[in-house]
Parts: sequence; C-alpha cells; structure tokens
Amino acid sequence: MTTKRPPLTIGGRSITDELVEKAEVGLDTEHLVRRPGGRPLLGSAPAGNISVRFPPDLRDQLRARAQAEQVAEADVIRRAVHDYLERPRAS
Repeated sequence: MTTKRPPLTIGGRSITDELVEKAEVGLDTEHLVRRPGGRPLLGSAPAGNISVRFPPDLRDQLRARAQAEQVAEADVIRRAVHDYLERPRAS
C-alpha cells in the first residue's frame, strides 16, 4: 500500500502549515504551486489521436503549407478536415 505524497512547491519542497499561514496573510504563492503537466485542451475535453498515412508528395505539400503559414502540420490537417466536414454533402 502506498501513501499519498503531499503537494509540492515548484522547488520540490512540501507545502507546510507555515506556507499555508503565509498565504492566508497575503503572500502570493501562486508561483510556488506545481502545475499539472500536459498539453492544453483543444476543445472542452482531452483530444484523441488518429494515425493517418500520407504519400510522400502529399506530405511534402502539407509540410510546405505549414511552414509557409508558420503553424504545425497538425493545425493544417485539423483546419482541412473541419472545412471538409462543414461543406454540404453531395447527393
């Protein structure tokens, strides 16, 4: 059975009663608390991954567009899929 570790400051020190008391009297401790890691959300929930293979020529075009727009390749793909799905379906 493992014991739960107390929360830590950014410097790795335990958050003690003394530190909490200082916070209660107005010490700005916002910069002391370690934030959880990870990437920011893309929407209202964690994003999923989809693996897609591209032929070399299409991958080269994707890379060139992303570099020209100074964005990530994933941003170009997301935008392209969004635009495609927003179009009316052909009957």
